[in-house]
Amino acid sequence: MYAAFTPGRVDTGRQGFGRPRWNKQLYHINSMGHEGWEISKLRVSDDPAGRVQALAIFLNGTHDLQRALEGMLWAVPTVELVSESLNYLRADSVALLFSRVFRKNYPHLVLLCADSDHLGDAEIVLEEIQNRSPQIPVIAILPTAAPDKLHRFVRRGACDFCLAPLREEDLLPRMMRWSAPPSETGGLARQLVESFGLQQFLGESRIFLEVLHQIPKLAKCDATLFITGETGTGKEMCARAVHQLGPRAAHPFIPVNCGAIPAELVENELFGHEAGSFTGAACAVQGLVSDAEGGTLFLDEVDSLPLQVQVKFLRFLQDREYRPLGARKTRKSDLRIIAASNADLDEAVRSGRFRPDLFYRLHIFPLRLPPLRERREDIPLLASHFLMKHARESSTPAKELSRAAMEKLLAYHWPGNIRELENIIARALVLSEQPVITGGDICLPGTSAAAVELSFKARKAQAIAEFETNYVRQLLAANHGNISKAARAAKKNRRAFWQLMRKHEIVPPVIA
Repeated sequence: MYAAFTPGRVDTGRQGFGRPRWNKQLYHINSMGHEGWEISKLRVSDDPAGRVQALAIFLNGTHDLQRALEGMLWAVPTVELVSESLNYLRADSVALLFSRVFRKNYPHLVLLCADSDHLGDAEIVLEEIQNRSPQIPVIAILPTAAPDKLHRFVRRGACDFCLAPLREEDLLPRMMRWSAPPSETGGLARQLVESFGLQQFLGESRIFLEVLHQIPKLAKCDATLFITGETGTGKEMCARAVHQLGPRAAHPFIPVNCGAIPAELVENELFGHEAGSFTGAACAVQGLVSDAEGGTLFLDEVDSLPLQVQVKFLRFLQDREYRPLGARKTRKSDLRIIAASNADLDEAVRSGRFRPDLFYRLHIFPLRLPPLRERREDIPLLASHFLMKHARESSTPAKELSRAAMEKLLAYHWPGNIRELENIIARALVLSEQPVITGGDICLPGTSAAAVELSFKARKAQAIAEFETNYVRQLLAANHGNISKAARAAKKNRRAFWQLMRKHEIVPPVIA
């Protein structure tokens, strides 16, 4: 229910989005069941042109968020805000909201404000919005949330999120970015980018497809992404795909190998320096952060950052401000951070080599790329692809793999993962003189050492890990991602089953 008030005259009735209101104040009356009404006054710009029309949905326990959000947007003339409070969520609450607010005019975006203790209600509202109007972007606003909860929101369809305390420099750019209507040519370009951005990923295994399906969703969000995986699993290729599919695709993608930069030069490489800041600094040099402005900065081997640089980089992540060497003023930066590591950062934090506060700042959206030994069913497809690729590049006839050669590839442990597989295939293509590559043409490095290393105990541990991973994934899929039901089916308590999921970094699938 809405009521527009002017001096000496009362005008009641529904006020839709996009209508200019001259010399008026908009009062929104939120239903609070049968106990009373809650009234909040919202400022609306006189000029309807170029305004962001936002619908804020406040769930139970978000009174502080509501006051902060409305107080912030009150001073923004380019934002038109309408509030709805769903303090008592019923089965028909969201349906009534849609019938009342969405009947004639649709907002540009929805701000879904939820309390950390009532995230289930937020997921219900989010799912209903996705079912009814999937084209409307939803930004989740939360007081605080663990990374797995934020990940779950994005998987459910939220395009972005913002955590308290709310700041204009965090929320407004997100609102402007997601409220911009895509043109027809922009939609076509997005389809082409999605096609070319994901076609480099080859695989049919379930564990690989689960990762692949997350990439477009994570690309929509502007939060920090942390990619883990062994050497050769494709972390940089994954980061590039996230960049290409996201709203920053038109801006630079700057990869940085932190382990390849001398420790004393890391800060200079990242943030740059002013002329005369040290001996030999004849002119000012922009750092990699400046080079990535508007785009994505990819930090590979982030665990190699020196501790003193970790402190300054943590500050940069918090405020998006940095100071080049020798500069007196700080500079603002607008970019997305994607970090990656093949090391165990939990162990690095425990040993004191990596700051825990920086770890938690980077670990907002974790994405684990599985090693090749966990997706052995993809080896034939990958091997065939690399055979065709290198035959085309070297202008040699295409060859096939014999059964013995394929069995040898399938039995190998692949410590170097996909990069090692490609190198083995390229070498076999060059050395083989027959149209069919035999098992003898497949030269695997350190075969004898690997055989000794993979003793009975090691083979047993490997088989158990593969069995547990496949078993847990199958149970979760059979029970539509419900952990409690999957635990009962496995005849294990829920905590023990969750520990298995955590051990193998398994995320419940989202069943449509």
